[in-house]
Amino acid sequence: MSDTLESLRRKITGATDLESVVRTMKVLAASNIVQYEKAVSSLADYYTTVELGLKVCFHNGEVLIPDEKTGYAQNDRIGALVFGSDQGLVGQFNDILADFTQRTMSNFPVEKRIWAVGERMQSRLEDSGLPIAGVFPVPNSVNTITPVIGQILLESESSRENGEISQFYIFHNKPKPGAVYEPFVQRLLPLDDQWYKSVAQLKWPTYNIPEAINGITPTLHGLIRQYLFISLFRACAESLASENASRLASMQRAEKNIDELLEDLNRTFHRLRQSTIDEELFDVISGSEALSKEKS
Repeated sequence: MSDTLESLRRKITGATDLESVVRTMKVLAASNIVQYEKAVSSLADYYTTVELGLKVCFHNGEVLIPDEKTGYAQNDRIGALVFGSDQGLVGQFNDILADFTQRTMSNFPVEKRIWAVGERMQSRLEDSGLPIAGVFPVPNSVNTITPVIGQILLESESSRENGEISQFYIFHNKPKPGAVYEPFVQRLLPLDDQWYKSVAQLKWPTYNIPEAINGITPTLHGLIRQYLFISLFRACAESLASENASRLASMQRAEKNIDELLEDLNRTFHRLRQSTIDEELFDVISGSEALSKEKS
């Protein structure tokens, strides 16, 4: 059934309204990207301060890696945290990361405990055959990241203390120059000798090296918790920035498709309208000629 002028008008109006919604979502996504990128950038000085504090602890005689003190076996049990998205219009954001997580975890033939951030990521990991130990909500703003990270730290610390995990990894999508994002994995625990050496080799910004008050070990453990918090916060913020970058790319593709659709609809509308006008003029001319013949 061919379109009428009225049906074409309705389609053009609907496409125009949809384009307005898409442009609004583009602006929101771009704004969110800036917000999360600023959050990641602001962690740089905080992280530097924590690293310098760790250097002080190592300089004052603390040379053991904290996880070695607990006696955890490095290849016993593995825990992993996977940051996903529960929002729509993000393309294959969850699928790509879930596949990457499954491939990476398949290289470890040991017992695993997987925590998902987001119910959609949970379902995809379960479909991949990975055991899910728990689910955390996806933060919807910078202000809600800290409470979620606090829950994650409590859960992971409890699992380590109970001997349920000895290694801890985080998986998330990370913004990439020249592309929207790429899947990324980082091992947080145990802290290895390479990490220890990199911190110990840092240069203190002044000639006066401070000392830890009330003992080195409590200070070291507190700084390690801050290190874990920063790492998780940064991973979460990068995941949210990647999510919004994916949404922005989807909206840009949608806007392009809508523009092409509107162009096609307008072309069809004007052609049909011109055809209708021509038919009406032809009817008028035909009627006028018929009346002229009758009078003659």
